Amino acid sequence: MKYGESAFDIIYLLFAFCAGIFILCRRKDKIGKLMGFATLILGCGDAFHLIPRVLNYFIDADFTVWLGIGKFVTSITMTVFYLLLYRLWLVSYGERENKGFSIAVYALSAIRVILCLLPQNGWLENESSVVWGIVRNVPFVALGAVIVYLFFKNRKEIRTFGFVWLLVTLSFLFYIPVAVAAPLLPILGMLMLPKTVCYMILIGVFLKHSKSSQENPIQGGK
Repeated sequence: MKYGESAFDIIYLLFAFCAGIFILCRRKDKIGKLMGFATLILGCGDAFHLIPRVLNYFIDADFTVWLGIGKFVTSITMTVFYLLLYRLWLVSYGERENKGFSIAVYALSAIRVILCLLPQNGWLENESSVVWGIVRNVPFVALGAVIVYLFFKNRKEIRTFGFVWLLVTLSFLFYIPVAVAAPLLPILGMLMLPKTVCYMILIGVFLKHSKSSQENPIQGGK
């Protein structure tokens, strides 16, 4: 178990880092930068959690604090990741910025970050209550729902981005049970593996889109 999970985590992190750098080198336009930085943010954030997790399997030491800090950093960077996805949607589809969506996205992100900073999270003990796990994830799930809706409504306009909404949806469906009930039922932590697969496929979507010509965003924004 520990060898398989550790190998998977290392492969994922290497894939995210290499893909992010490749995208940034290949495409210099706004779309390329957003995809590249989103990929690197995803990989770097997860590295803070996954590297201590891998080391914990093979080194006889107390990684409680590092695992907790890793979860905290990942919570923040995942919020930034979805902010970048929102910007990617705006630029890729040539959308005029809608005040309602922008207020929702930025407000939910700010609330999520503030909640993650509160001591009730118990990051240093790598332990928080089920209730608090739900509280801090409510704005995060709402943020994800907004991103899903936006990419879903434009799913037919850019072929490579056609299933981004589905990948984000699946990632949250795998994530929610872990965030809510894993402290009570640790086996649910296994759902993080298919969640990570969803992100790897999403990175693959970015790689595929980075190979396309640096076309202008869709004209005639709504």
